[in-house]
Amino acid sequence: MSAPRPSGAGARWGVFSLAPLLLSPRTRADLLRQMARFGVVGVTQGGIDTAVVYATRAAIGLYAAGVLAFFVAATPGWALNRAWTFRGRGGGPAHRQLAAFLTANALGFLLNRGIYATLVTVSPFCARNPVVAIAAGSVAGLLNFALSRQVVFPRTTEGSGEAGRRRAAAPP
Repeated sequence: MSAPRPSGAGARWGVFSLAPLLLSPRTRADLLRQMARFGVVGVTQGGIDTAVVYATRAAIGLYAAGVLAFFVAATPGWALNRAWTFRGRGGGPAHRQLAAFLTANALGFLLNRGIYATLVTVSPFCARNPVVAIAAGSVAGLLNFALSRQVVFPRTTEGSGEAGRRRAAAPP
């Protein structure tokens, strides 16, 4: 028997929430700030991704280079998101959070690399210039943001997570 689904302003379908439609201006600004930071991290990841593809495509081929590059770029992406974009959210050991990040973003990976593989296969231009296929695949970033925010770096309660531990350790 499953738990009852929440209703009202906080109703959720999976990781997607209706709440952003009903947020206060301050909360909306915080969400936009997180999205902007996630985008900056994504551009950084895109640079790493592109560098790895260009450095390895001659040796291992475009498809293997694309897969390798995604995972090479995902690790610093997780670290930057943990330290900057979603600071104070989520918790637990870093290795478990990295594993959750990679798992939660597997769907984004499939979408991202599906677009990439399709473009480098059907477009001679993209095969010669894989940066175009990498950029096109970046639309998966919206899904990755939602999964990262809700699953990997969820809002912690007052007494849990890194922020809660810092508050508990602070002198009165």
